[in-house]
Amino acid sequence: MAVQYTIDQIKKSLDACVGKKVKLRADKGRKRVLEAEGVLVETYPKLFVIKLDKSNAVRRLSYTYADILTEKVELTLDDKRIGIPS
Repeated sequence: MAVQYTIDQIKKSLDACVGKKVKLRADKGRKRVLEAEGVLVETYPKLFVIKLDKSNAVRRLSYTYADILTEKVELTLDDKRIGIPS
């Protein structure tokens, strides 16, 4: 039986990782995937913000906790998935 995770549980696990460097893997649709590294900057009630490590430009991406729940976004910290355990 699969374990059910809620958005609140995902938010709490991300709150513990604010300020840490994470690896991002996001499905952008039509077989396009974004893979990058950045810092989890802030968490808000409905979304979280990641600042990407790009030397030429500061880039921030925001995603919702539902994106992690539906596995459209995967965050890893020290080779361990954040949000939903593997």
